[in-house]
Amino acid sequence: MLVSILSGTTIGLDGILIEVEVDVADRGFPTFTIVGLPNKAIDEAKDRVRSAIQNTSFEMPDSRLTVNLAPADIPKEGSGFDLPIAVGVLAASGFIKGDFLKNSLFAGELSLEGRLRKTPGILSLCILAKEKGLEGIFVPEENAQETTLVEGIRVYAVKNLADLILFLNGEKELLPYSGLGDLGVSDAQAYEMDFADIKGQEYAKRSLQIAAAGFHNIHMKGPPGAGKTMLSRAFPSILPPMNKKEILEVSKIYSVAGLLGNRSVVMSRPFRSPHHTTSRVGLIGGGSYPSPGEISLAHRGVLFLDEFPEFPRFALEALRQPLEDGIVTISRAKGSITFPCRFLLLAASNPCPCGYFGHPKKSCKCMIHTILKYRKRLSGPLLDRIDLHIDVAPVEEEKLTADTSGTASEDIRKKVIHANEIQKKRFQHVSIHKNGEMSPKHIKEFCVLTQGATHLLKQAVLRLFLSARVYFKTIKVAQTIADLEGLEHINDQCIAEALSYRAKDE
Repeated sequence: MLVSILSGTTIGLDGILIEVEVDVADRGFPTFTIVGLPNKAIDEAKDRVRSAIQNTSFEMPDSRLTVNLAPADIPKEGSGFDLPIAVGVLAASGFIKGDFLKNSLFAGELSLEGRLRKTPGILSLCILAKEKGLEGIFVPEENAQETTLVEGIRVYAVKNLADLILFLNGEKELLPYSGLGDLGVSDAQAYEMDFADIKGQEYAKRSLQIAAAGFHNIHMKGPPGAGKTMLSRAFPSILPPMNKKEILEVSKIYSVAGLLGNRSVVMSRPFRSPHHTTSRVGLIGGGSYPSPGEISLAHRGVLFLDEFPEFPRFALEALRQPLEDGIVTISRAKGSITFPCRFLLLAASNPCPCGYFGHPKKSCKCMIHTILKYRKRLSGPLLDRIDLHIDVAPVEEEKLTADTSGTASEDIRKKVIHANEIQKKRFQHVSIHKNGEMSPKHIKEFCVLTQGATHLLKQAVLRLFLSARVYFKTIKVAQTIADLEGLEHINDQCIAEALSYRAKDE
């Protein structure tokens, strides 16, 4: 008997509909064969499915059994085909009869006792089922909460294979999963650091506020112990909350990567901090079956690169295109996959190998050629793509020992959120969300400079030899400053402050 069960796999972040055809032959030597370009994990499903069916008090057919994953020319991977294969085998053997088999999607990994385990990529498959107009999707109980982000489709949370069989045969009730209801965008989060705990560094805090408000890339340079890492760890506490669309985008990436952990969805902006020994594949993404890298895992959040010059140069140079485009396309012999990577780059570095070049009280012990070699690790085109460059000076003794605390992160965050609301209204009819994402076309359309601001910017271009990219980035930063100050137009003070955040060697 031949039975077809609908399931799916993920290629990149997108779900692909797969038809699981199960044929139980009346004659032939007892075998269990899976065809259709399965990987090793799918091939091992034969043993998991056999044990799960037997431990659920059903009999495995003692005949020739063939499973085809169609289309056969698409590579399949993962353990999510266990459930549709098991359902197909039982349906072909006459143990399951139900209307749900024709217009529902099944996905999930089976344990040997028949329990369903958490499976990566369920969110993408749920979106796929909705797009294909299916009536419902059957997923492991542990994956059910992440599907609440998708509306308009019935989700059935299955605990084990036995419950599913009883439901499909009409012997047990299984209600559609109601989920968490309206997720909202709650601000109630516990942060590692607060800006109020950081002594001094008002200039650095102001620049980080601008970066958070407009989603601008920022590079902090200063001696050891000046507070660069501490400022970076406190940075998430002033970021605005994600909206529902951003939550869905980020959760989809983490679902496919299998990194949701105990979370059902990703509610807070990602903060990724890879070690400087990270490879280019680990940073950008890739592999024989391309998977998202750190830049994609930091989508709509922050990618913090501490000890910036210590990263391999070829890995850093690979950041140049993603920083501009917000996407990364990974091409391999088996095909090309595009991942989103609209992240905020937060980099920290020392001015020299010993870290004390330009220090007001400690002398640098590095040779001139050593300092030049160290700085050449960061190329000009890469630094040109960073909006804000600041020097983090050592904290003065008076401020370090003072009992007073600085402005709290909550107060700074309120200003950032207010600036974001202004940008939301500004970009409501276009595809971008933040000032940092504006193209020259958007700048011409949305940014209005006063006469004084225009004159000052022209003088800066002539005297500082600003590139076209830096020219437009200066306007974008100035627009964010104007939003923070509640100004309708960009004035000369906004331009002057934006120019102060350029690299000093430009």
